[in-house]
Amino acid sequence: MSAVVIVDLFHSHCLQYNVCLQKRVKTAATFIGERKYERVYFMLQTHDQNNTSSPRDTTRAQLQELTQMNEITCVLEHGSVAASLYYFKQAVDELDQSAVLVLTSTRRIAELKAYQERLFTALYTFEYAAVFDECPSNAAEAPTDAQVEEQVAIFVRQLPVLKGEISVLRSSLISDCFSHGFTTRTGGVSCIPSLSALNLFCSSRRRDPKAVVAENLRRLGLHAGFDPEKFHLIKTDHASDVWVMGKPPPSSYDGIVTNRAGVVIAAPGADCMPLLFTDPVAKVIGVAHAGWKGTLMGIAMATVSAMVTEFGSKVTDIVAVIGPSVGPCCFSLDKESAEQFHSIDPSCVRGRGSAKPHIDIRLATRILLQQGGLLPHHIQDDRVSDRPNLTLCTACHPEQFFSHVRDGNHFGTQIGFLWIKEPNNSPL
Repeated sequence: MSAVVIVDLFHSHCLQYNVCLQKRVKTAATFIGERKYERVYFMLQTHDQNNTSSPRDTTRAQLQELTQMNEITCVLEHGSVAASLYYFKQAVDELDQSAVLVLTSTRRIAELKAYQERLFTALYTFEYAAVFDECPSNAAEAPTDAQVEEQVAIFVRQLPVLKGEISVLRSSLISDCFSHGFTTRTGGVSCIPSLSALNLFCSSRRRDPKAVVAENLRRLGLHAGFDPEKFHLIKTDHASDVWVMGKPPPSSYDGIVTNRAGVVIAAPGADCMPLLFTDPVAKVIGVAHAGWKGTLMGIAMATVSAMVTEFGSKVTDIVAVIGPSVGPCCFSLDKESAEQFHSIDPSCVRGRGSAKPHIDIRLATRILLQQGGLLPHHIQDDRVSDRPNLTLCTACHPEQFFSHVRDGNHFGTQIGFLWIKEPNNSPL
């Protein structure tokens, strides 16, 4: 597999700035030689505040000559490493590449890896080649991890909002003593088409990096009124484990319950159901992530049961809201799995005799919750007609929602989030 090459020409605090840059350009050109690479990017600073010499006309001329002679060679010229690597990543993503070779000096490798960790995911493979001599006149210390974190955060905060403003769906069934919402895909900074724009989950198998997802969460927090530092997202395993906040968390869990005010708990969803549970009497909340596997394993009632056993909720006081998720119009399973839903209720399966029957996971969840003791009018889903429908089909609404079924493996994620308001907080 051919790699994309980035040539690290960032070189501040140097007394022989232009001379060093010219040497590095020549060294890089020699190293690249006749090797076959997908594309080569020279990462160059816009300016060096510590260098008072004349502009780098010679260096630019060399780079211009290289780009004219070789169509695979490009120049990235930005004022920070974070900006350069971010726009480099955009170029790599447009090429649908993931293998990266970095030409740099030994001294810079640790710093560049710190940026890599925040601006790329494990989907990308990086190889570092120390081909440049160390500069004896450059005595500046490399930034710490905390400084890199801050520099990246400062940069991503400047990114433009995409696809309109943040839009959150809310249920009138949930009491005013709680704050909650279901996100849509608008208003974030994720730029990869299938993840654009308010993707709220970072995965080693996808291209949206930690820093971008963190910025999306920060902007959502500003919009919805919560502190991202108090945010807890389910660690999904498509099973039925529930974390009771205050106890040691399992390694993975598809439900969270708590009675702590001000703590935000959230469930992801991109076809799977984000479920919100509230008990306005005992002031207890829960969230759950329910795909078809988790539905069959009973994650919805496992979350309810944890609210009852751990915090004294009564089942008849609990309200459940099923968020945006894939509808039976767009979701099908093999015959064997479909039969398990048929055993819950025949209405959960459409086209039972076909090779891929369509499944209504929302209806199955309602039935299981009602069998567990929740009152029918305490459950909001797409069958409720006296309230706005929040349980929209994610696959049918590409402008509003991410969808694994529709978009394939590089899909984005929305969330359902919930918290107990602290005393004296006015409703949002």
